[in-house]
Amino acid sequence: MRESLPDPSPPVISRRARELGISVGDLPTGTHNALTDVPGVRVGHTTLVRPPRVHSGVTAIVPDGVGPGSPLPAGVFTGNGYGKLLGTTQLAELGALETPVLLTSTLSAFRVADALVGWVLERPEGAAARSLNPVVGECNDGLLSDIRSRPVREEHVRAALDTACGGPVVEGCVGAGTGMTALGFKAGIGTSSRRVPLAGRDDVILGVLVQANFGGTLRVSGRVVTPADVGVPTTDPCSTTSPAPEAGSCMVVVATDAPLDARQLTRLARRAVYGLARVGAAYGHGSGDYGLAFGTRPLGTPAGPAVVPDDRLDPLFVAVLDAVEEAVLNSLLTATTTTGPYGHTRHPLPAAPLLALLGRGAPGAAGSRGGTRSP
Repeated sequence: MRESLPDPSPPVISRRARELGISVGDLPTGTHNALTDVPGVRVGHTTLVRPPRVHSGVTAIVPDGVGPGSPLPAGVFTGNGYGKLLGTTQLAELGALETPVLLTSTLSAFRVADALVGWVLERPEGAAARSLNPVVGECNDGLLSDIRSRPVREEHVRAALDTACGGPVVEGCVGAGTGMTALGFKAGIGTSSRRVPLAGRDDVILGVLVQANFGGTLRVSGRVVTPADVGVPTTDPCSTTSPAPEAGSCMVVVATDAPLDARQLTRLARRAVYGLARVGAAYGHGSGDYGLAFGTRPLGTPAGPAVVPDDRLDPLFVAVLDAVEEAVLNSLLTATTTTGPYGHTRHPLPAAPLLALLGRGAPGAAGSRGGTRSP
């Protein structure tokens, strides 16, 4: 769902990192190179755009069948805790995810949590619930949106949940990523996946979705890339306020169909936050950097698969690091230039200057296993 005023400008055709020939690691991606490659995981967005005042929204990550009576194993890790990740304590204590995971703007997180509770209680899986732990993450979009207006309402949350689907995931300035910035560029939602071989088992899928909004200096393929390096303006001549130092935040959500318990998923969540360092995250004082990982296979059933032994988790650790790095790059490349209510403007990472800086050819159709849709 997209709520916006008409925009007379032509649509921007964005390419993901892999479509530009920038791949990360040696593992193959899933069909769509997205979180939704994990079977039973859907993603939905509601995007709120009322220029120049509002650039905000909500993103829903919906595992099939999750509910208070059918929780999924999960783990959470806090890299830096300047954030409002609702539901953290019970998630860490019990290792059980009872609801979809929603992402939004900081001051809208509490309304989003209330709307999520209402949505779950109305569904069959919540019919008998007397307790419920909604999980809602957030990043601050106050640079490019009127965050104090708290524009995300119940109907927006329900729309994101009800329209969540599989297949390609829209990235960039969409849903919870609409007003986000990272590493000096316009950012937003990014996603990636990996197909992972595990010894003695069928391949499993690991997918990542990031809400990128953090400070630091971008690194691409190990090279420092500043806005000035790729011709992106670094000043806001029309701004009416001075921007706060770009400390930012990042929510990283990981899903996998590998049979892992909550402790092992916490290990994955920890490495998801570590993966941000590859693209230059600063983990500043004012940054809320969180990793949340869940498995799609409920454990403890007689017919269920045995948990993967700890000494065979290394391929999954590699996969999550690679997927996080690529997801962040996708969030920067697929975003669009945005000007907020105070005159601050942020530009996406431009493909052609980036490839020239890296000593590569013009953008081509190299290497993609699945397309992306421009918001």
